[in-house]
Amino acid sequence: MTATLVREPQAAAMAPMRRKTKVRPYSVFRVIALTVIVLTFIAPLVWMFLASLKTNVDIYDSSKAFVFSPTLENYDTVFGRANYFTYILNSFWIGFASTGLSLLLGVPAAYSMSRYVMKRSASVVLLARIIPGVSLLVPWYIIFSNLKMVGGFEVLILSHMFVALPLVVYIMMSFFDSLPLELEEQGQVDGLTPIGAFLRISLPLAVPGIATAAILSFIFSWNNFMFALVLSGADTKTLPVAIFDFVAYASIDWGGLMAAAVVITVPIMVIALFTQKYIVSGLTAGATKG
Repeated sequence: MTATLVREPQAAAMAPMRRKTKVRPYSVFRVIALTVIVLTFIAPLVWMFLASLKTNVDIYDSSKAFVFSPTLENYDTVFGRANYFTYILNSFWIGFASTGLSLLLGVPAAYSMSRYVMKRSASVVLLARIIPGVSLLVPWYIIFSNLKMVGGFEVLILSHMFVALPLVVYIMMSFFDSLPLELEEQGQVDGLTPIGAFLRISLPLAVPGIATAAILSFIFSWNNFMFALVLSGADTKTLPVAIFDFVAYASIDWGGLMAAAVVITVPIMVIALFTQKYIVSGLTAGATKG
């Protein structure tokens, strides 16, 4: 009983000492570094949103950086007079169509290259990723103008597929490489054809990779400016091109420009926030084999 009473005060005296932990310099540096990085990325977005609620006069006035009378006139210009709903629909349509067609062609191509070890074909796909898109704009414009396709949705979808398709192939190749070949062989032993094994075994297992490729392809298409600037028409403008309507020869409507930038940025931010776990899981799933 006495020994128990002696141990209890000792334990009580040592408890506060155990709770004291040293603050490591590395932890402090990490917190400071993360804070600086987060503020660096968030500050332009905050400034953009605040500027979209200001008049052009307030934007130029540094004393009204945070204290000002907000107005929705810029958003009224974007959705009312500038008719941005049409451009939003155009961007969604081109993004979904180019992404869907890239998946339709790229997933089977990636499976074939992975299972039959087509190194040369993979090198050709890599070459398409290396070639700068700007070097193809003039030939594309000449070819598609002769075909009377410039200004239509078809040419924009095809041009976006030029980047989206190689992206899909390379993401899915690494993903199919990580899937055990024994699963397909077992399915073929049970009576499936090679195509049946792909459709019933490999394709369902590749859903995380497909989701990753689809999200990244859509984000590229939504943000693409260069192809749409040259190949789009008045009725097929996308949001990145339409934003230049606020840039005139002698002046810039900064309020409308910032409101249009918010309209472009918000959908992608929402998509990224809700799908980031699928992107990470899809990219890391193909990092290890077996």
